Amino acid sequence: MKDYFTCETSCKDVNLEVHTSMASIQNTNVKVLMISEALPKDINDYFYTTEEASFFKSTCQALEDAGYHVNSINELSNLGIYLTTALKCSKKNYLVSATTIKNCSRILEQEIDPFKNVKSIMCMGDFAIKAVNYIYKKKYGSNVIPSGSTYKIRDREYILNGIRFYPSYTQTGDSFNIEKSKRMMIAEDIRSAFEYAGIRP
Repeated sequence: MKDYFTCETSCKDVNLEVHTSMASIQNTNVKVLMISEALPKDINDYFYTTEEASFFKSTCQALEDAGYHVNSINELSNLGIYLTTALKCSKKNYLVSATTIKNCSRILEQEIDPFKNVKSIMCMGDFAIKAVNYIYKKKYGSNVIPSGSTYKIRDREYILNGIRFYPSYTQTGDSFNIEKSKRMMIAEDIRSAFEYAGIRP
């Protein structure tokens, strides 16, 4: 996997830092992609910086809710899980434009392309759903996940080329510990995605 990716766009609704996951995991071992929404404001909160990073800790809690006990980055990688974000920069405000998401999807596409054995792609939030749709529409001419409220579409199966796609909610940020109903749905989606990929608790 490449150590870095470049971005030549100047999106106005994000802080231009361009950061991608730096996980130590063999490409062939990755079975599940969990794509969250955007970089944290503080890069020290990002998934793979330390095991005390808020993004990593909230992801571990989401996995625990689903019945998967993970304490370390190595344990996560050994399961075959790869964490990243749809937006490669942190947001300036709550919302970002479709153009920004599309720009970031090009970097995301390069980032996840080496993972040839992926079975489940979890789109954790609207930005991730849109970014993945941009990637697959460019490749195959149609979206892999239909438009609509996540709670209405998440119980259906979306499968392309043996990969199942899961529209879900973000497991990072303050909302994870606030909205209990979404947290329960995230746990359900994780269990389903991991089981589809052959990952057992």
